[in-house]
Formats: sequence, structure tokens, C-alpha cells
Amino acid sequence: MMRIGAHYENDNTCEFSVWAPLVNNVSLKIISPSEQLIPMNRDDQGYWKLNLDTCLPGTLYYYHLDHNRDRPDPVSFYQPDGVHRASQVIDHNSFTWQDIDWTGVDIEDMIIYEIHIGTFTHEGTFSSAVDRLDDLQKLGINAIEIMPVAQFPGTRNWGYDGVYPFAVQNSYGGPEGMKVFVNECHKRGIAVVLDVVYNHLGPEGNYIWDFGPYFTDKYKSPWGQAINFDDAYNEGVRNYFIQNALYWVEQYHCDALRLDAIHGIYDTSEIPFLRELSERVREYSFRNGVKHYLMAESDLNDANAARPSDKGGLGLDVLWCDDFHHALHTLISDEDVGYYIDYGAAAHLVKSLKEGFVYSGQYSKYRKRNHGTSSKDLPAACFIVFLQNHDQVGNRLKGDRIFSLVSFEAQKLAAGIVLLSPFIPLLFMGEEYGETSPFMYFTSHSDPDLIRGVRQGRKKEFEIFKWEAEPADPQDMNTFINSRLDWSLREAGEHKVLLDFYRELIHVRKNSAALSYLDKESMTVRGDDARNMITVERWHEENRVLILMNMNGSDQSIRKLDNGYQWRKIMDSSDRKWKGPGTLLKEHMNGNNEINMRAHSLALYEIERE
Repeated sequence: MMRIGAHYENDNTCEFSVWAPLVNNVSLKIISPSEQLIPMNRDDQGYWKLNLDTCLPGTLYYYHLDHNRDRPDPVSFYQPDGVHRASQVIDHNSFTWQDIDWTGVDIEDMIIYEIHIGTFTHEGTFSSAVDRLDDLQKLGINAIEIMPVAQFPGTRNWGYDGVYPFAVQNSYGGPEGMKVFVNECHKRGIAVVLDVVYNHLGPEGNYIWDFGPYFTDKYKSPWGQAINFDDAYNEGVRNYFIQNALYWVEQYHCDALRLDAIHGIYDTSEIPFLRELSERVREYSFRNGVKHYLMAESDLNDANAARPSDKGGLGLDVLWCDDFHHALHTLISDEDVGYYIDYGAAAHLVKSLKEGFVYSGQYSKYRKRNHGTSSKDLPAACFIVFLQNHDQVGNRLKGDRIFSLVSFEAQKLAAGIVLLSPFIPLLFMGEEYGETSPFMYFTSHSDPDLIRGVRQGRKKEFEIFKWEAEPADPQDMNTFINSRLDWSLREAGEHKVLLDFYRELIHVRKNSAALSYLDKESMTVRGDDARNMITVERWHEENRVLILMNMNGSDQSIRKLDNGYQWRKIMDSSDRKWKGPGTLLKEHMNGNNEINMRAHSLALYEIERE
């Protein structure tokens, strides 16, 4: 592994290293505090290096390539003036961490909360986000997933257009702001997951092309040329992204990385990049005594991604399970366009609860081909499930959240299914109190052609859903402003009730042996497609629970459970306590009782005795 970037040491020395194997001449061009042009030396692998003993933090610099162009550092640790201007030397050692005793949160115990720093608060900074950590801690959150913070053009973006993967967005608070945020999270027992993008770089401010063969024409990517993980010179590209992953866990103490859209990482190597990455992160975790996780989003339903590398897998720890979301969403919303055409029956959710993936090789109407692989053998802790996330909200025409799409009863039902499932739950910011502000796609590009292309691309993306309206203009400042959370909602009415309901679900999950033990084998799941009813029994040691779900829009009855247990009710979403219509369920029941349930309701029972 080759160290890259501008690494400042405490004795005013700084080591500069950049990979540029096809460039004939590289010099370090310092522009502040005084202008200097200093030649760099090339090694036999194409790395240009320089040790400077008169360099202080705050120094602004470019790399001067082939005597004719200045470019920011592709490994820049900070871009104080945006993507087109100089990089800045920073001192990572100057920050005083207060998490020396931090040992992380086990993946099986995580309750993840996804946030976008720019819209999480009105100010849109790490500093203002710190002010909300106590609220999340009271909710029961112990892991926060941050959407990408790599420097992007302008001041507003989802983060997936980042072009400096090592630099924390300046408008969010830069390196210092992020370190304070992570430090404060750890002081509260909250792990931090960072969303990183290794399948593409954004178009504006992307000067990495000038340094070397980071991209390849071998594959067609949705975002342009694919990143070069298996063509000539790929070792330098792999080193770049592996160093990036280790950088976030070492310098920013991130507990896990969420890898965006790994189906966009094209690689036919004998040792795939993702396997190499997982091995490097595992080695780092072993050396430092704290486990760091790799979580991945994939559109392929490829169970092999989460199998251990010694069994031929990629060795990633966790996969986002879109199938779970689609199966749940269609049952409570009745939407049946786009990819939702493949779902809609209780049997789909039953299979996802049992296995993870719904599509494990069968024909998909949406894709018009067979799709997916079986995930039966994967442990329950290999899956993250959700009712909402940035994609499933933001990639809707109006960015509408579930609170504006389904009834209050259906939202409580869906929340219970996610949080009482045998998988790792993820909440999207504001979900817990029924945020009504949309979360839309927004940008602040400066290139008119790019702006026009983004607008046209968004329209085309929505065609398959047959929504009859124009999407919000991503470049319009109001699209961003209207996507901010309204924290005042959580203080009254249905919003406060929903917040209390989420808090109670999380508390019950954490304090029940059967619910906190993530195991697909220690449960039974039964479904009734005619009634859209599902029952789940989960157990661990002496504890056993029964979860009843009525996915139907009308009151329904479930046949006898035919077991020999006596049950005591713990929660019922239809109770008037939760602003429901009033329960039809008994406080105590046995396996021979007929079960009557309200429409779109969920109930949790705990065993009293056999």
C-alpha cells in the first residue's frame, strides 16, 4: 500500500505524494503564504513525491502538470474554496479526540438513522447537527449514517456528485466540523457510518482525469466512464480507493462505511477490488482492536457479496435489502408501477422476512429477466431494512415521504414491521415523527450544459413510473430549502404520538431477548395472501414473542395459532394510546383463540407460559 496525499507532521514538515503514472513532469505549486514551484520526484510505480520541511497547516497548493496546467490534489484533504480552487494542507494530529475508550457498536445491535447534513437542520452543518444528537439518543438511535460528504460543486447536493473523495465538504464545516460531530456521537454511544462512492466521481470539478488512468472504456456506466478496477494501471486506482476507506476510519474514526451502488463497480479481476477492500479493512480492525464494518448497496441481489472471502465471496458485512422495502411499500400503499410491479402480495414480505431477498433467481416483470440469488444461507445480521431512505423518498417525483402517502395506521404498522424484524433497521431522518417536508434531489452546479443535462435526466428517470407532473428543478434553491426538516412537528398531534410509538418500538426491541437476537432460524413466519395477514414468532432462550400484522385495509380475523402458549400483549398499534381506532385484540390469549385485528395494525405479544 502506498501512502498518498499531503501528510503534515508536527515538525513543520509535510510529505506530498500523488499518483500520476502517465504525466511526464509534476511540480508542487504553492500559492499561499508565498508562491513557490518545487519539482517532485517520480518512483517506478508512477508516484510523485516531495518532502517539504517549511510547510505549515493552511498552505494552499496545486500540482503543476507537464509545465502547462495547475490542478488541485486528487487526494486533497480540504478544498476551502470549492472544487475548482487550490487544495489546503491540514494537520490531522491537531484534533483532540475524546473517544479513546470507544469500542464501537456491534452490528447486531445497531439502530441506524440516515441523515443528510445539509437538510438535517436549518443551518445544514455538522455543528448544528450536534445539537440534535441528544434527541436521537433519547429515541434509541445508536448509529448514524451520513450521506456522502466528499467535496462537491457548490453548497447543496446529495453528495453523490463528489469529486474529492478525501475532502470533507467545506459548507458542512470541513474536517474540523466532521471530527467534532463524530467525537460527540461516540461520547453518546452512537456509532457513525459514512456513505462513500467508489463507483463513479461527479462531473464538475473532476480533474482526476489529468493525473492518470482512473477510468476505463471497457464498461458502460450510468455515470459515464467506469472507474478502472481491472484494466491496465488498476493497482494505482485500487490503492487510491483502499487508502480512502482506511482514511475515514483512521483520521475520522468512522465505525463503518456504506458503499454506494456496488453494482456500478465493474471488475472481472481474479481478486475483485471489493474483496481486497474488505480484507484491508478487516486487517485494520484486527490491528486496532475495534471492528469496522462495510455495508453495501447493490441492485443485483447478489448474496455472494456478503459471503466470506474464504468461501469465494466479497466479504462485505451487510447489504441493504431493497426487496424488503418494495414488498412492504406495495402492501401499504398499493403502488404497482416501476419496480413495484414485481411485488404486492403478502407472500413477498413473508419470503423477505424469512430469507432477505425476495427475488432469488425467478422472473422479474420489471427487469424482464430472471433476477437475484438465494440469500437463505446469509445470517440475519447481513441485511439492513427500511421503510424509507434517501433513494426511496428522493427518487420520487415530488420527494414525498411515507407520511403523505399512507394512513397514520399504515405508517405505524410499517414502522413495527421494520423495527421488530430479525434484521438491522434503518430510519430516514424525520421518519420517526412523520416529517411532511419532501426530500427532493438538489444540486448547485455552475456549468449550464451540465445543469440542463441533470434536469433532462431526472425527467427521463421518472418516465417508467408514469407520474403525470414535472419534477422539481434540482438547481432551484427552493428545491433544497423545501427539503429541510421541520423539527417543530415532533412536539404535537400525530407527530408526537408517532415519535413516542417509534421510541417504544426501539425500547422493546432492545430489551427483548427474542427481538434483539438476530437469527432467521429462531423464528417462524406465516402468511395469508387472501387476507394479507402475517404472523411471526421469534424466540431466544426463555423468551418468545408473537408479532401479528394485518396488512389489509379492513378489519380481519386470523385463524387459531394452534400452539400451546399463553400470550400477554405488549404493544398494539390500534390502541387509542397510539391514536388508533381502538383494539379488537385481547390483553391475554392462547393459541386456540380466534384473533381479530383492526385494519393496517400490528400487535406484539410475549409468552406468559406454555
